[in-house]
Formats: sequence, structure tokens, C-alpha cells
Amino acid sequence: MNMNEPLLAELDHELAQTRKTLERIPADKFDFKPHAKSGTMIWLAHHIAGICDWGFTTLTTPSLTMENYTEPANPTTNEDLVAAFDKSAAQYREALAKASNEDLMAVWTMTWQGNEMIKMPRIAVLRGMIMNHLIHHRGQLTMYMRMCDIAVPGMYGPSADEKQFGESANA
Repeated sequence: MNMNEPLLAELDHELAQTRKTLERIPADKFDFKPHAKSGTMIWLAHHIAGICDWGFTTLTTPSLTMENYTEPANPTTNEDLVAAFDKSAAQYREALAKASNEDLMAVWTMTWQGNEMIKMPRIAVLRGMIMNHLIHHRGQLTMYMRMCDIAVPGMYGPSADEKQFGESANA
């Protein structure tokens, strides 16, 4: 079995959950932030939408120098947010589907200000730094949503806003 197969299965599930979360972010809540030290909802949502770019970069380059990375401007509509996510996710998935076991075991490095921040096999970066990063920030975003009374989609079963195994969400 190619090592990318279980990663692809997990990625497909998590991308679907992430997309349905991003689809629910209304533009009138883009500027919401729960605390002065927190980013805005659109910053967080756009960060999530771009995490797949990092997965693509991990698979297609031997390293990343953070000083050379420029974060794109935040989208101004939900449609643009979801389109950015869809493009990023498709590129990442395609690169992962093409990855051989040798590609996945190759060491990948991320540096910042001349210091090695990450140096590990690509498969470890993809699982630990990309997938976990996506899930972590999506969890943060669902808390922003809850605080703004935006219905939170279920990720691994129904949420409090969805039917609970045959019950009404209002029950």
C-alpha cells in the first residue's frame, strides 16, 4: 500500500468538514474577534483556507524559508473565501495523490530567520503540522461561530445545532 492512501482518506473527510464550516461564515461577521489578542474571524477563516497551500508546498519543494512567504490579502466575500479554499485543497490533494512513499519519506525543512523550525519526513509534516493545524484552527473557528450564534456543523457526528440522532435540534 502506498502511504498516501490513508492520508488521502483522512484528507477527504477533513476537507469536507472544513468546507462546510467555511461556507457558514457570513461577511457581516468577518471582523468579529473574541478577544483583543485574537485574530478576526476572516483572518482565521482565511488562514484555514490557506493551510492546504502549505501541504502543497511541503509536497512540491524541499524546504520553505518563512521570510519568503507572503500571506495573501483576506477575501471580502464568503464566496471568495470558499473559492480560495477549494483551489488550495484541490492542488494539495492532487499533489498528495501523486506522492510516492519515497516522496513522503523525504526530509522537508522549514526555516525562519536562519533557524531550522521543522526538519522531518514530509509524511510527518503533513500529518502533524498540516492536518493537525487545520483541525486545530477549525475548532477555534467553530468557537467564534458559536459566540456569534452561527450554526456550527457537525464534524464527527451531529452538533448541538443539528438533529441529534432523530431528535429536533430544538429539543
